Amino acid sequence: MKRDPKGTYAQSSDIKSRTFLEYRRDMKKKAIAELEIIEYLASKLREQYKTKRVTVLKSGGDKFLWFLRKGGITRESDFVAKVNDQETEIEFQYGKKQDLPFNDFKVSKVARKNRATGEREPLTNKKFFCVNWSLPGYALIEPKWIFENGEYGMVPAWRSYAFRVPSAKFDEILIKDDALRPVCDIIDEKNLILEFQHKQIDVNKDRLSKLLQMVIDEEKLVQIIPKDLDSFFKVCFILDNIERIPDNANLWIIYLLTYIQKDLSLEELSRIVYCLDFLYSKVELKGNELGPVVQAVQNLMSMVKNHAGEGGRYASSARYSPLEETRFALFSINLLEDLTQDLIYYYPVKDLKPIDKIYDNVRDTHQTAEFIRKNS
Repeated sequence: MKRDPKGTYAQSSDIKSRTFLEYRRDMKKKAIAELEIIEYLASKLREQYKTKRVTVLKSGGDKFLWFLRKGGITRESDFVAKVNDQETEIEFQYGKKQDLPFNDFKVSKVARKNRATGEREPLTNKKFFCVNWSLPGYALIEPKWIFENGEYGMVPAWRSYAFRVPSAKFDEILIKDDALRPVCDIIDEKNLILEFQHKQIDVNKDRLSKLLQMVIDEEKLVQIIPKDLDSFFKVCFILDNIERIPDNANLWIIYLLTYIQKDLSLEELSRIVYCLDFLYSKVELKGNELGPVVQAVQNLMSMVKNHAGEGGRYASSARYSPLEETRFALFSINLLEDLTQDLIYYYPVKDLKPIDKIYDNVRDTHQTAEFIRKNS
């Protein structure tokens, strides 16, 4: 897999010291906010430019990807706005006020050095859209304003330099807008779902840990047997966590797909999806392998969605509690959305619908978030 020339790799803020799934979860937090805020941003641009001829797209369009397979962050701007046929790059920054002394902006996104003079000059044809969750409020500003009002200094958390605008000065330009509240609430709910489903990784680790400990403590056998989904999952989970790749990973994918059949429980679906995600991320699909994988992603998503019940919960079996069953479902949806967008990004796939918003495949994110809150 060739590296993306627009990506920056091995940064302190990306995959270092995190598993691939942890990295993807963290990258997804901003993607959730970006895809939810895009309509609101377009409305503010229409107000500013007093024209309806405004469209805002994620950089990359339908091929937008919230994580890079080899780790890293993209250098592309967050949004591209077209106003009366003229394109403008827009960077998006958001968060809840935490009494920090500065609002920090990356140097490369604000200014670049003039080769002739050696002096930094603010970028043009770019804007920053900054949202404060706690007000809620926003500011739509030019790099020139940041350049003139910011202080060039080190950001300890980033371990790099930035333009640091004092919070008191930044707060003066924030525009309070209650219309932002519903958008912020949706983002908070989806982040709750994101964190909740990710705990399935720790649940799987704990179960496997106890199983292995029983070999010593109770002299019980741990069985890994052929042609068994549970065994296949255990092997993939162990290999993933010790960072090893099967020698015949492409062949394993085809073998895994034979487990997809009717009447699978949500737990079984989550295991298949986990294994597919693990194996898929380690290979480059060949021509005859791509079609079955695309079909599998579509079928698995449909199966999970068919288990949606009332009140935001999911259910397929009495073996587990409604909360556990819901976590299985959300875990699967989360990975299947990743797979969908990754397939669209890296392969000539036309049969998959691009992900417009994170967790749009959850029947009712508000009800599901409320169910999690009440039962966790």
